[in-house]
Amino acid sequence: MSSSPKIEDALREAIISQPDVILDDKDVMNALIAANERSMGANIVDLRGIAMDRMETRLDRLEDTHRSVIAAAYENLAGTNQIHRAILRMLDPVDFEPFLKDLGGDVAEILRVDAVRLVLETAQGDMDLVLSSLSDVLTIADPGYVEDYLTQARGGASRQVTLRQVQSGSERLYGDKAAWIKSEACLKLDFGSGRLPGLLVLGAEDPHMFGPQQGADLLVFFTGVFERAMRRWLS
Repeated sequence: MSSSPKIEDALREAIISQPDVILDDKDVMNALIAANERSMGANIVDLRGIAMDRMETRLDRLEDTHRSVIAAAYENLAGTNQIHRAILRMLDPVDFEPFLKDLGGDVAEILRVDAVRLVLETAQGDMDLVLSSLSDVLTIADPGYVEDYLTQARGGASRQVTLRQVQSGSERLYGDKAAWIKSEACLKLDFGSGRLPGLLVLGAEDPHMFGPQQGADLLVFFTGVFERAMRRWLS
């Protein structure tokens, strides 16, 4: 004949005086529910236990969603601050050469990219050497280059912001860094009526830095500010 073990008086009194401690402890409650199910036997369906299991699963999903929403909010806030800092630094220079230098230096560092390249189309061949000598950030191209680069010469309409992974970067743009570039953000620039388009390319060694599944709202805003800043030099 076996006897059930009795709970110690001190522990019993502690539980009775502080029941919330038991209710708030997930592991203890799971153990109590499991013990209750064993005592009922295998032939009894515990509808209350099934309902609790389902509620617990739903609660876990809600907690996961809550954490994901908070993480996304913090990431978006950090991205916004990053873009704002880059814009403020970009607007500091009063001459074009320092502007280009900052693009490849401080602005690239703030945006955490490994290369920044600015492409300007021109139909004036004699401007190529003059402008290209200002900085390795700047590349002069013939009309149509921007559209071909964005669509990869496949035709179709290009977007204002194109985010993509690449096997390697363009040697014409990135030079000796081309082999290391694995993703890029291509920002199509509109300088106004009667002017050829431009292109700002942000290259990264991280293949997951830019991709088509990412949102582009912040980069659209950055593109708009960059276009307006460039019009100062093109006027």
